[in-house]
Amino acid sequence: MNAVSPNGLRVLDLFAGPGGWSEGLRTLGFRDTGIEIDPAACTTRAAAGHQTIRADVAAYPTEPLRGKAVGLVGSAPCQPFSIAGHRGGTDDMDLCHQGLDDLARGHDTRSALRAACTDPRSLLVVEPLRYALAIRPEWIALEQVPAVAPLFAHTASILHSVGYSVWTGVLNAADYGVPQTRRRAFLLASRHRPAAPPEPTHSKNPGPDTLFGPALRPWVTMAEALGWGYLQRPAPTVTGGGTRTGGAEPFGNASRKAMRAAMENPGHWAWKRPAPTVSGTVGHVGGKQTGGHLNLEPNEGAVLQSFRRGYPFQGNKGQRSLQIGNAVPPLLAAAALRPLVTAALEVAA
Repeated sequence: MNAVSPNGLRVLDLFAGPGGWSEGLRTLGFRDTGIEIDPAACTTRAAAGHQTIRADVAAYPTEPLRGKAVGLVGSAPCQPFSIAGHRGGTDDMDLCHQGLDDLARGHDTRSALRAACTDPRSLLVVEPLRYALAIRPEWIALEQVPAVAPLFAHTASILHSVGYSVWTGVLNAADYGVPQTRRRAFLLASRHRPAAPPEPTHSKNPGPDTLFGPALRPWVTMAEALGWGYLQRPAPTVTGGGTRTGGAEPFGNASRKAMRAAMENPGHWAWKRPAPTVSGTVGHVGGKQTGGHLNLEPNEGAVLQSFRRGYPFQGNKGQRSLQIGNAVPPLLAAAALRPLVTAALEVAA
């Protein structure tokens, strides 16, 4: 593993996907080494210039990595816990809690627990703790759907017991410049500074400037991000599908007539209020509750996820869509990482 920052500090990225964390790290001057099993995502990462080990995170040995990473980031697959999926993770919560406790005691019971799970992927949520206890990085950042918050709280208490300051909570991506109201649970931990959530940069209602400083910037809207012009609200969560195979393409190939109509009609709902969640199983934003559908293409979903334009997603349309929907938005990743990375650089100096 030789991906380094300008200061020679290494970062390990678990379940690296197409590079959401990687892109956030790159803006902060860091490069990571990702561990990822999906071949299409690995190809995307290579095209984007991100180093990758193609392997199963759960099977990869941690001992060779000891002392070789200053930072650890990760977003375990969310499908077992996502409202878009079958929610097998809900049935497996107790087994996941047991897995965390067992790892904290030095016992690896993952194989037996995985066999008992309704959805074997549920237990992947314990993998970041396995790596953290073996590697002991300077800082840790994890992201998941909000349903995983109790497991993050449990992980936090274990990390605190071995010397980390830890914060857990839910962040709204729109508060950090992402044109999407995506809410995700985060765990942020540091060995060198009190862990805390990142300060928002944007707000739904930014208000006026005050004597204490300028107002936050307004939320970035879906239309603004896609080049429609000025709108009032961001887009909703982009997902990658919730079934065992990833679900249907989240950015459907249905007629673009409704999208064109919305772009040309300031009276359309998309010009007035937040769009609802982009579902991984229906392939559009909007629906009966909003009075109309807007069909998205993968490149539009990537923009709403805050990936740089032209990011080289690889694979067929379904594979690209799944990668986009499952990624952590790079702008949100950078916001969460900035305080942790700054503290690590100060210690290294």
